[in-house]
Amino acid sequence: MKKKDLYRPNVAMIIVSSSYPQKKEIFLAQRNDLMDVWQFPQGGIDEGEELQEALFRELEEEIGTKELEVIAEFPEWISYDFPSKIAKRMHPFIGQKQRYFLLKLDINAKINIETEHPEFSDYKFVGVDDVLSLSASFKKDVYKSVITYFKEEGLL
Repeated sequence: MKKKDLYRPNVAMIIVSSSYPQKKEIFLAQRNDLMDVWQFPQGGIDEGEELQEALFRELEEEIGTKELEVIAEFPEWISYDFPSKIAKRMHPFIGQKQRYFLLKLDINAKINIETEHPEFSDYKFVGVDDVLSLSASFKKDVYKSVITYFKEEGLL
Protein backbone atom coordinates (compact mmCIF):
# COMPACT_ATOMS: atom_id res chain seq x y z
CA MET A 1 0.00 0.00 0.00
CA LYS A 2 1.39 3.42 -0.96
CA LYS A 3 1.83 5.96 1.85
CA LYS A 4 -0.85 8.25 0.34
CA ASP A 5 -3.31 5.34 0.53
CA LEU A 6 -2.73 5.08 4.27
CA TYR A 7 -4.73 8.28 4.83
CA ARG A 8 -8.50 7.79 5.00
CA PRO A 9 -10.35 10.24 2.70
CA ASN A 10 -12.65 12.37 4.77
CA VAL A 11 -14.85 15.50 4.70
CA ALA A 12 -14.85 17.95 7.60
CA MET A 13 -17.19 20.80 8.39
CA ILE A 14 -16.72 24.16 10.07
CA ILE A 15 -20.30 25.14 10.82
CA VAL A 16 -21.22 28.71 11.71
CA SER A 17 -24.50 29.58 13.41
CA SER A 18 -27.50 30.95 11.55
CA SER A 19 -26.60 34.43 12.84
CA TYR A 20 -23.49 34.49 10.62
CA PRO A 21 -21.94 36.82 9.42
CA GLN A 22 -23.05 39.21 12.19
CA LYS A 23 -21.87 36.65 14.77
CA LYS A 24 -19.01 34.32 13.98
CA GLU A 25 -19.79 31.39 16.27
CA ILE A 26 -18.46 27.95 15.36
CA PHE A 27 -20.08 24.60 16.15
CA LEU A 28 -17.96 22.16 18.18
CA ALA A 29 -19.10 18.77 19.37
CA GLN A 30 -17.75 16.69 22.24
CA ARG A 31 -16.85 13.14 21.24
CA ASN A 32 -18.59 10.44 23.22
CA ASP A 33 -15.59 8.07 23.10
CA LEU A 34 -12.75 10.42 24.10
CA MET A 35 -12.92 12.35 27.34
CA ASP A 36 -13.27 16.10 26.89
CA VAL A 37 -12.32 16.11 23.18
CA TRP A 38 -14.18 18.66 21.06
CA GLN A 39 -14.08 18.66 17.29
CA PHE A 40 -15.73 19.65 14.04
CA PRO A 41 -18.08 17.11 12.48
CA GLN A 42 -16.25 14.93 9.98
CA GLY A 43 -16.53 11.57 8.30
CA GLY A 44 -15.29 9.19 5.66
CA ILE A 45 -16.03 9.40 1.98
CA ASP A 46 -17.60 6.22 0.64
CA GLU A 47 -16.33 4.55 -2.54
CA GLY A 48 -17.66 6.44 -5.58
CA GLU A 49 -19.19 9.22 -3.46
CA GLU A 50 -18.78 12.88 -4.47
CA LEU A 51 -17.42 15.29 -1.84
CA GLN A 52 -20.69 17.17 -1.32
CA GLU A 53 -22.66 13.91 -1.21
CA ALA A 54 -20.39 12.73 1.61
CA LEU A 55 -20.60 16.12 3.27
CA PHE A 56 -24.39 16.17 3.55
CA ARG A 57 -24.63 12.46 4.41
CA GLU A 58 -22.17 12.93 7.25
CA LEU A 59 -23.97 16.04 8.49
CA GLU A 60 -27.21 14.11 8.77
CA GLU A 61 -25.48 11.12 10.39
CA GLU A 62 -23.61 13.21 12.96
CA ILE A 63 -25.78 16.23 13.76
CA GLY A 64 -29.16 15.12 12.44
CA THR A 65 -29.66 17.81 9.79
CA LYS A 66 -28.70 18.66 6.22
CA GLU A 67 -30.17 22.15 6.49
CA LEU A 68 -26.95 24.05 5.88
CA GLU A 69 -25.54 26.23 3.13
CA VAL A 70 -22.00 25.77 1.81
CA ILE A 71 -20.19 29.11 2.07
CA ALA A 72 -16.70 28.02 0.98
CA GLU A 73 -14.34 25.09 0.57
CA PHE A 74 -10.71 24.85 1.67
CA PRO A 75 -8.83 24.61 -1.64
CA GLU A 76 -6.76 21.49 -0.99
CA TRP A 77 -6.59 18.22 0.89
CA ILE A 78 -5.06 18.56 4.35
CA SER A 79 -3.97 15.62 6.50
CA TYR A 80 -3.05 14.58 10.01
CA ASP A 81 -1.75 11.42 11.65
CA PHE A 82 -3.72 9.51 14.25
CA PRO A 83 -2.22 9.17 17.75
CA SER A 84 -1.10 5.56 18.30
CA LYS A 85 -4.11 4.79 20.55
CA ILE A 86 -6.53 5.74 17.73
CA ALA A 87 -4.39 4.33 14.90
CA LYS A 88 -4.84 0.80 16.27
CA ARG A 89 -8.64 1.11 15.85
CA MET A 90 -8.36 2.66 12.38
CA HIS A 91 -6.00 0.07 10.83
CA PRO A 92 -4.79 0.09 8.03
CA PHE A 93 -5.01 3.90 8.07
CA ILE A 94 -2.37 6.00 9.82
CA GLY A 95 -4.33 9.23 9.54
CA GLN A 96 -6.90 11.15 7.56
CA LYS A 97 -6.75 13.40 4.51
CA GLN A 98 -9.60 15.86 4.62
CA ARG A 99 -11.49 18.38 2.54
CA TYR A 100 -12.86 21.17 4.72
CA PHE A 101 -16.05 23.08 4.08
CA LEU A 102 -17.36 26.23 5.76
CA LEU A 103 -21.13 25.97 6.20
CA LYS A 104 -23.87 28.16 7.62
CA LEU A 105 -26.63 26.54 9.65
CA ASP A 106 -30.09 27.32 8.29
CA ILE A 107 -32.23 29.38 10.65
CA ASN A 108 -34.83 26.58 10.79
CA ALA A 109 -32.34 23.72 11.20
CA LYS A 110 -32.69 21.50 14.25
CA ILE A 111 -29.45 19.96 15.51
CA ASN A 112 -29.91 16.48 16.93
CA ILE A 113 -26.77 14.66 18.07
CA GLU A 114 -28.86 11.69 19.27
CA THR A 115 -28.64 10.06 15.86
CA GLU A 116 -28.81 6.37 14.95
CA HIS A 117 -25.11 5.93 15.81
CA PRO A 118 -24.26 8.89 18.08
CA GLU A 119 -20.68 10.14 17.93
CA PHE A 120 -21.15 13.16 20.18
CA SER A 121 -22.36 13.65 23.74
CA ASP A 122 -22.68 17.44 23.65
CA TYR A 123 -22.23 20.46 21.40
CA LYS A 124 -21.86 24.21 21.63
CA PHE A 125 -21.11 27.27 19.54
CA VAL A 126 -17.87 29.03 20.43
CA GLY A 127 -15.93 32.04 19.24
CA VAL A 128 -13.38 31.49 16.48
CA ASP A 129 -10.52 32.17 18.89
CA ASP A 130 -11.76 29.51 21.35
CA VAL A 131 -11.69 26.57 18.93
CA LEU A 132 -8.02 25.66 19.30
CA SER A 133 -8.07 25.66 23.10
CA LEU A 134 -10.88 23.08 23.07
CA SER A 135 -9.76 20.81 20.23
CA ALA A 136 -7.67 17.64 20.34
CA SER A 137 -3.92 18.24 20.22
CA PHE A 138 -3.39 16.01 17.16
CA LYS A 139 -5.88 18.11 15.14
CA LYS A 140 -4.74 21.59 16.24
CA ASP A 141 -2.35 22.19 13.30
CA VAL A 142 -5.03 21.30 10.74
CA TYR A 143 -7.67 23.37 12.54
CA LYS A 144 -5.30 26.33 12.75
CA SER A 145 -4.46 26.13 9.02
CA VAL A 146 -8.07 25.92 7.94
CA ILE A 147 -9.31 28.65 10.30
CA THR A 148 -6.43 30.92 9.25
CA TYR A 149 -7.29 30.39 5.59
CA PHE A 150 -10.97 31.27 6.12
CA LYS A 151 -9.96 34.30 8.23
CA GLU A 152 -7.64 35.53 5.48
CA GLU A 153 -10.50 35.10 2.99
CA GLY A 154 -12.59 37.39 5.22
CA LEU A 155 -15.03 34.59 6.08
CA LEU A 156 -14.19 34.09 9.77
